[in-house]
Amino acid sequence: MTRDAARVSELVTPALLVDTEAFEHNLSVMAAALPGPKLRPHVKAHKCTAIAKLQVRAGHTSFTCATLREIEQMAAAGLGADLLLANEVVDARRLTPVIAAGARVTLAVDSETTIDAAARAGVREVLIDVNVGLPRCGCAPEDAGRLADRARARGLRVKGVMGYEGHAMALPDREKRMQVVEESMRRLRDAHERTGGTVISAGGTGSYNINTFATEIQAGSYVLMDTAYAKLGLPFRQALFVLATVVSVSPGYAVADCGLKALGMDHGNPSIEGAQVWFCSDEHITFKPERPVQAGDRIRVVPAHVDPTVAYHERMHLVRGDDVLETWPVDLRGW
Repeated sequence: MTRDAARVSELVTPALLVDTEAFEHNLSVMAAALPGPKLRPHVKAHKCTAIAKLQVRAGHTSFTCATLREIEQMAAAGLGADLLLANEVVDARRLTPVIAAGARVTLAVDSETTIDAAARAGVREVLIDVNVGLPRCGCAPEDAGRLADRARARGLRVKGVMGYEGHAMALPDREKRMQVVEESMRRLRDAHERTGGTVISAGGTGSYNINTFATEIQAGSYVLMDTAYAKLGLPFRQALFVLATVVSVSPGYAVADCGLKALGMDHGNPSIEGAQVWFCSDEHITFKPERPVQAGDRIRVVPAHVDPTVAYHERMHLVRGDDVLETWPVDLRGW
């Protein structure tokens, strides 16, 4: 870890800021709610091995990854004790040297093709990925047993099942969220009865305290947060901000240097305290401030979706007030 500047006011914008008090609060709240192996933090949310090491210090030593590069870099950073690639890959050969070097890697599989790819790469353990209602990856629950048999026939250990109830994560009504999670876990329970194994991996930040069926929860966004999850009334605080500089002021609105190339926008517009965001363009955010601002003023923009926002940046800065305590590389980004 380094420090690009001693003061927040000296940073080149746009820049990612991590508020140390909110960040530490989030770490401790989750560690109390899901201690040790009950949480398998998803590193795709922060893409930073420095944060992963702090999650280890909080008691979590197994991790979820979304890309081959995340697996490679986590292992290279000494964090390869228990890594799950919770994503289908049809060419897993990049995992071979990682496993040979001593990392323990489990691969999610949902077809004969992905099972064969795991076996060819030297992967020893898999989870059968099940579609629990989100139309993305995963096999049908009734097909899970056949795939588990195929995996075992290829010499793989089937640890259990995985299913992501992502369609429930952002539902603002808690009762509705609980209902969708329960429906999803019924599908996963059906699959688990067919596959066997001890692991039931599921969940995320939006269901971390609702999903009681899973043996481990794959929450990731909790540690930094965003406006989408803030709507759910969770006990986590906003820790991540994009620092921006006001570059132009016109009657009724202002423009800062933080746009589409610095923010994940798939969950909608970001927010600015004390202002109404009008829209974002490539390099700019246009907003209506409640109080007058001037060119050169610094503002903090709260992203609507943390994961892609972090992936746009090369580094993030741990801050307290105007002090930059550390600068962490976003070293899990890229493919």
